[in-house]
Amino acid sequence: MGEISVDRQHLDRLLADSASTYEAPYQRAFAELAEARRGRPVAEILPLLRRAADEALLGFTDADLREQAEAISAGERYVLRVTVA
Repeated sequence: MGEISVDRQHLDRLLADSASTYEAPYQRAFAELAEARRGRPVAEILPLLRRAADEALLGFTDADLREQAEAISAGERYVLRVTVA
């Protein structure tokens, strides 16, 4: 299970929000990758997650992204704890 801290003003970078003007919420990108890449190798998924996190300006660690990629690859549910500052 990963954990990330997000400033309240940047929560829309992480979560899909129809009222937001921000165009790259990580939640949407993750869900799309999970559906399209399930069962694929971690090495294939990891750079895609990194790009999505970078585009959303989120500071996931390499270990967090690897955990997420492993969950997608295995078709397992991934739980992310979000601390809003």
